[in-house]
Amino acid sequence: MNEERTRLDRSFFTRNDVLEVSRNLLGKYLVTDFGAGRTAGRIVEVEAYRAPEDKASHAYGNRFTERTKVMYSQGGHAYIYLCYGIHHLFNVVTGAEGMAHAVLIRALEPAENTTLMLRRRRMNKMAPRLTAGPGVLAQAMGISREYTGTDMLSAQSPIWIESRGGLVNEEDILASPRIGVDYAEECAAWEWRFFLRDNIWVSKRRGDEAKTMNKLL
Repeated sequence: MNEERTRLDRSFFTRNDVLEVSRNLLGKYLVTDFGAGRTAGRIVEVEAYRAPEDKASHAYGNRFTERTKVMYSQGGHAYIYLCYGIHHLFNVVTGAEGMAHAVLIRALEPAENTTLMLRRRRMNKMAPRLTAGPGVLAQAMGISREYTGTDMLSAQSPIWIESRGGLVNEEDILASPRIGVDYAEECAAWEWRFFLRDNIWVSKRRGDEAKTMNKLL
């Protein structure tokens, strides 16, 4: 059975509501092709960051630095930064140019070329730790900081996001506070982490705490 694969267009990413874009990214596929082979994973967990009021955002208060300037690009660009000097974290810039909204991709369900993904992670068998977390998924997909600023809508981009048909039901989308943002004061409690119910590839399963999107909307 052939899947219909359609790359997401600019209008998907340039919407003003980063929370809506975040939820809509669940079930889509992150794809990379750096020459060694194409890899792909279904997005199962994300976090939204909304400047300028979000104290967890790198662009809080419209902070503009050499690192964060990519966040002010038009939606559809990749924002990749190094965390703790070890992990490369992949974010999707959203909104119109100058808005500095972003979505962190936190976990993927492996979908294509798992052999290469395992090799990149130095693993010999499938397990959630392959892609259940933002740092490990970037490693499995071959994503590194050198690709920050990449326009994923360019035909030459080695990174893109596509739809492969099938919709995620709203009742299967759960929400919780974001992970590792305790420093963000009142913003740390915002339930801007979205993930798929009962999916083993989610990085931290907080199903008991999470609310369904139907209760949030």
